[in-house]
Amino acid sequence: MAEKKYYQCDQCRRQAETQTGEPVPECCGRPMREVADPLDQCTLSSTAEHSRFDDGGGPCDDGRAG
Repeated sequence: MAEKKYYQCDQCRRQAETQTGEPVPECCGRPMREVADPLDQCTLSSTAEHSRFDDGGGPCDDGRAG
């Protein structure tokens, strides 16, 4: 399995991800800058326990209601 590389545009902050060996992506007419860590949106959890902090609604459904 090829490793992923992460890039960010210095001008508009657009982010991209490629596989090792692929060419460096371009944005705003220039090559993007490689960043060491994974992009933020790649590391956020979308499970019910973590996404409910974004929603001020009621508690999550744990399945015990039937």
